[in-house]
Amino acid sequence: MKMTSKNIFQSVLMLALVAMNVSCSSQKDILNPKKVSNVDLLLSSMSIEEKVGQMTQLNIDVVCEGEVYKLSEPHRLNATKLHQALVDYHVGSILNCGGHAYPREQWHEIIGGIQKVATTETRLKVPILYGIDAIHGANYVTGSTLFPQQLAQAATFNPSLTEEGGRITAYETRAAGIPWNFSPVLDVGRNKNWSRFFETFGEDPYVCSVFGSALVRGYQGGNGTAVDNVHVAACMKHFLGYSGTRTGFDRTPAIISDIELREIYRPSFQAAIDAGALTVMINSGEINGIPVHADPKVLIDLLRTEMGFKGLAVTDWEDIIKLVKNHRVAVDLKEATYLAVMAGIDMCMVPNDYDFTKYLIELVKEGRISEERLNVSVKRILETKEKLGLLQNAMPPSVAAFPKFASEEHKAAALHTAEESITLLENKNNILPLKKDAKIFVTGPAANSMTLLNGAWTRTWQGTDAQFDDVSKNTIYEALLSKNKNVTFSEVCGLETMNKVNGNPLEMAANADVIVVCVSELPSTELPGNIYDLELPKAQQEYVKMLQSTLKPVVLVLVENRPRIVRDIVDGCSAVVMAYQPGDFGGDALANILYGDVNPSGKLPFTYPKFQVGTSTYDHKYTETFDKDFGNKAFQPQWEFGYGLSYSNVQYENLQVSYESEAMGGEIFIRVDVVNPSERSVKESVLVFATDEVASITPSVKKLKAFQKIELAPKQKRTVEFSISKEDLKFIGKDAQPIFESGAFQFHVGSLTKRLIIE
Repeated sequence: MKMTSKNIFQSVLMLALVAMNVSCSSQKDILNPKKVSNVDLLLSSMSIEEKVGQMTQLNIDVVCEGEVYKLSEPHRLNATKLHQALVDYHVGSILNCGGHAYPREQWHEIIGGIQKVATTETRLKVPILYGIDAIHGANYVTGSTLFPQQLAQAATFNPSLTEEGGRITAYETRAAGIPWNFSPVLDVGRNKNWSRFFETFGEDPYVCSVFGSALVRGYQGGNGTAVDNVHVAACMKHFLGYSGTRTGFDRTPAIISDIELREIYRPSFQAAIDAGALTVMINSGEINGIPVHADPKVLIDLLRTEMGFKGLAVTDWEDIIKLVKNHRVAVDLKEATYLAVMAGIDMCMVPNDYDFTKYLIELVKEGRISEERLNVSVKRILETKEKLGLLQNAMPPSVAAFPKFASEEHKAAALHTAEESITLLENKNNILPLKKDAKIFVTGPAANSMTLLNGAWTRTWQGTDAQFDDVSKNTIYEALLSKNKNVTFSEVCGLETMNKVNGNPLEMAANADVIVVCVSELPSTELPGNIYDLELPKAQQEYVKMLQSTLKPVVLVLVENRPRIVRDIVDGCSAVVMAYQPGDFGGDALANILYGDVNPSGKLPFTYPKFQVGTSTYDHKYTETFDKDFGNKAFQPQWEFGYGLSYSNVQYENLQVSYESEAMGGEIFIRVDVVNPSERSVKESVLVFATDEVASITPSVKKLKAFQKIELAPKQKRTVEFSISKEDLKFIGKDAQPIFESGAFQFHVGSLTKRLIIE
C-alpha cells in the first residue's frame, strides 16, 4: 500500500498509544475522540525538543535559497536548510514576510515542499502551520481580489460586506495552500498620526467590535471549533493597546489607564473571541512601562482568565528579541525567552535563527520552565492545526479545486464594498454628480496610480512597488475616461514635491468645466509609515491652490492612509470626496460615484481633524469641548465622526425612545422615520448615539450604541427600529469593572434628540 501522510500520521498515533500503555483493539478505537484525542496522543509522544520546535516560527527566508532578506528569485526551497529547520529543530510554523506576490502554482510548490518534509521526514509527521498577512485580500497571491483597506470598509457601516470580503479573502488565501491569516487588525484608531491607522476600523470601539467579529466569521466560516478547507484561521492583532501610542509612532510606549484599556481597547478583541477567533498576535509595544510580551497580567489574567480566550498566542516580529534590544527589561535573549514564555506566549515569531529554540530547551532542562508549561502551549498549537484539518491533509489543493478564485463574483463584491465606502464630504452647489458631457480635467499624484489606491500590504509589504500592480484594473483617470471620452489628464509625479510630467496643468484646467484633483500620501505601514506632520504635504496643497486660481470648480479626492489636514484648501473646493484606500476597484467605484451611477453612502468612521494640535475623537469629554472661562472651542474637527453626504438629502423625523421596565425585559426601544425626498434610491447608515448626562466617571459627550444601513427607494419613508439594553449603557467604573448607573440619558439620531430617565 502506498503510504500517504494520513496513513503515516495514523501509524504514529498507534505508536504513541503503545508508549502510553493504552490498549486498543482496532484503528477505529485509536482515533475515537471519546477515548484519547489525536492532539493528546501527539503531545504525549513528543520530546522536549519537539515541543519547543512546535513553539518556534521561522520566516520563509530561513529555508530558501539565498540570504535572509536577499532571497533568490523566484523563491526556491533549500533542501538542506529545510531539513535542518523541520527535522533537526522540529520547527512547527513558518510565515511569509517580505518578498512579493506569487502565482498559486508557485505557492503550491513552496507549501507542498515544506509539508512534504514535515509529514514524511520528521519523526511525528506533524505538519507546518503556515501564516501570512492577507490584509485586504490575498495580497501575496498573484491575481487575487483586493478589497478596500479596513478603514474604508468601516466607512460602509455595512458589516455584511466585510464578512463577505473575509470569506473571499479566506477562499483565495486557502487556494494558495495557506491556512492562517494574520488578520483582522482590532486595534482602535484613536491617534490619527499612527502609521497603521488605515488598518483599523476607525476610532470607535463599538464599530471595531462589529466589523472585527464580522471579519472573523468571514475568515473562519463558523464558530471556531473547526475550519473547512476554504476558510482560514483568523489572528486577532495586536493584543492589547498597540494603537494607543503617545507619539503616534509605531511600536512606541503607551500610557493607558485600566479604565481606558477596558473601555476602549478591549471590546473589539472580546467580540472577536466571542466570534470564535482561533489565534491572537501580541502587541509589540509597552503599556505603562511594561512590554506586553512580558506582562502576564495582560496575557494571562486579562486575555485568558477574564476574556476567556482558549486559542494560540503568537508574538509579533522579533518581539522576544526586542525585550533585550529595545525595551531593555531582559539582560539577554535567554532571559527574554523566560519572561515571554512565562508571561503567556505560545509561539515565537523568531524569525531568522534558532536562538529561541536553544534557550527555551536550556530553560526547561535547568528547571526554570516546566515541561507542563510547554504542554499548555503545544496543545494549543496542535489543536489549531487539528481545527484547520492539517492533521488530516496538509498538502495544498489543486488549482482546479478553487474555481471561484478571482471570479467575477469576487470582483463584484470588492467593487460594491468600495462604492459603499467612498464618503462625500462637501458638495457645494451640487457640483456632483458630474454631467456626462462635461469636460473634465483629471490630475494629481493619485489620479493614475494603482499603488496609491491600494496602499500597503499589496503584493509587497509596503505596497510601493508599482511593477506588481494589476494593470488590468482601472486607475481613477482610466475609470473616468471609460465613462466620458471628454477627459484630459496631466500626470503629476511626487508626493512631497510636485513635478509636472506632461502637458500644462493650468492651460488644461482653464479649458475644462470641472477639475478633479487626486491627492495622497506614500503607502506605508509600521515603522516606515511614521510621520512628523499630519498636514497634507505642502507641495500638493500648493498645486491644488494653483488649480483653484483658475476659478473652475475643483473636486478634491482624498486617497489617504489616514486623514491628512487640508483646512487651507477645502474652502476653495466645490466638492470633497474621501476615497480612503479603496483597493483594485477603487477607480471604478469612484467614477461611479462622481458620475452619479451610484449614490454615495459612506460615512466617516473617525473624526477628521482640522488642526494638528487638539485633535480628538467624537466621544471626547466635556472639558475638551468648551472652556467656560475663555469661550474657546477646543473640539473643532474638519468633519465629524459619522458624517457623510449623499445626492438625496436624507431626512430624519419623529424620533421616539421608550424604556421597558425590568419586569418587562429592561429594553430601550428607539424608533425613527428616515425619509428620502429625492428621485434617487439611496443607502443610509442610521447611527444611534447615547449620552449619559451624569456619571461617577466623567462621561463622554456621546457614544455610538447601534447602527443599521438601510436602502430607500425614491420618495420612500421608512421607520427604523433599534433595541438596546441597560447592559449597552454600562461604562467602566472606578474599580475598572462595567457598571450601570440609573439617571437621565439622551439619545441622538441625525439632528434629533430624545431624553429618557432610566432607573
